[in-house]
Amino acid sequence: MTLYIDPPNWPGHGRMWSHLVSDVSFDELHAFAASIGCPPRAFDGDHYDIPAHRYEDAVRAGAVRIGSKELVRRLTEAGLRRRKRR
Repeated sequence: MTLYIDPPNWPGHGRMWSHLVSDVSFDELHAFAASIGCPPRAFDGDHYDIPAHRYEDAVRAGAVRIGSKELVRRLTEAGLRRRKRR
């Protein structure tokens, strides 16, 4: 089981955010997110939005730090990337 998280460098709602993804399955992603206390509303189609103050919690729980481009690449290669609707 490997989950990945990028640095909290995405602004929104007055704070900075990271993205938490799995390159295996959404079931794995949802289970990990629940284990670290992420609310279901934090799920955004193919990732969880993690506020900067929770970044280290995710890493301590086992999420692997990677850059944002690498995160998107792994998500895409796993076939789990979902584009936002316009």
